[in-house]
Amino acid sequence: MTSTASIPTILDPIAQDMRQVDASIRRALSSQVQLISAIGSYIVGAGGKRLRPALLLLVARAHGYDGEHLHDLAAVVEMIHTATLLHDDVVDESELRRGRQTSNAAYGNAASVLSGDFLYSRSFQMMVAAGNLRVLQILADATNVIAEGEVLQLMNMHDPQLGVEQYMRVIHDKTAMLFEAAARIGAVLAGCPDAVERSAAGYGRAVGLAFQLIDDALDYSGSSEQLGKNVGDDLREGKPTLPLIVAMQRGNAQQRELIEQAIRNGSAEQLPRILQVVQECGALDEVYAVAQRELGKARQLAQAMPAGPYRQALLALCDYSLQRQS
Repeated sequence: MTSTASIPTILDPIAQDMRQVDASIRRALSSQVQLISAIGSYIVGAGGKRLRPALLLLVARAHGYDGEHLHDLAAVVEMIHTATLLHDDVVDESELRRGRQTSNAAYGNAASVLSGDFLYSRSFQMMVAAGNLRVLQILADATNVIAEGEVLQLMNMHDPQLGVEQYMRVIHDKTAMLFEAAARIGAVLAGCPDAVERSAAGYGRAVGLAFQLIDDALDYSGSSEQLGKNVGDDLREGKPTLPLIVAMQRGNAQQRELIEQAIRNGSAEQLPRILQVVQECGALDEVYAVAQRELGKARQLAQAMPAGPYRQALLALCDYSLQRQS
C-alpha cells in the first residue's frame, strides 16, 4: 500500500475548530466531583483521532456553516464515543487502549461505568442547550442504536456460527452509527436539503464501516506497539470478527475446528496458528476488499459535496481509513 497523509495533515482545514472542540470537551468534563474530573482529564490526555467530531465539522464547513453550537455539538459526538469506550472496556475487561492503561484498569470498573454515565448525561445537557430538536433526535436515536449494537455483540460472543450479515449489523450499530450521525448533523446544521443530509449520512456510514473492518483486520495483522492495544484481544474476548468468519469459510476442517474452539473458549493460546490460517486463506485480503468497497461509496458521496479543502479532507479520510496501521 502507498503511504497516506497523517490525521493532523488531513484535518488541517479544521485545525482551529478541533482546538475549540477540545476546549469544549475540557469544560464539559469539569466537575465538583474530583474523581470525575480526574478520569475526564485522563481520557482527554489519552488523545485519540477525533474522527467523529471531525466528520461533523468537515461536512458543516463544506456546506458553508459558521453558526454557534458547532464546536459544542462536535464535542458531544466525541463525548458519546468516549462514554461507549469506557463501558466497552469494562465489558471486555480491556487493560490497554491507545498505548496506555484503560480507565477501568487505572481507576476501577465502578468509577469507569459511572463516569461513562456522567459523559452521557452531560452530552444530553449540551444538546438541550443547543436547542436544535433535530440534532437531539439524531443523537438520541444513534445512542440507542449503539447500545443495541453493544448488547448484540455481547450476545454473539463465543459464537463461531455468526454469519457475515449478523457481523455487519453489529459493526454498523456499535461503530458506524455514530460516524453516520456526526456527518448527518453537519448537514443538518448547514440547513442542507434532505437529499444532501442523506448523502452526508451515507458517507459517514461507509467510512465508519470501513474503519471498523480495518480495526478488526489489524487485530490479526498489526503489532501491539502500533495498535496501542494487545494483538489478539478480539480472540481472547471470543469475538467472531470478519477475519475469523472468512477464515472458517475458506479453511479446511482442521482449521475451522481450531478457530471455532478458540472463539468458544475465548482463548488466544493458539493465536500464532490462527494468525497463520487467517493469512494463508486470504481472509485479511477479503476484509480489506469489503472495506475498499465501502470507501468507494464514501468517495462517490464526498465528490458530490461542494469543492474545496473540506471536501478534499473528506476524500483524504477515505485513503487514510484503508491504509492506517493503528
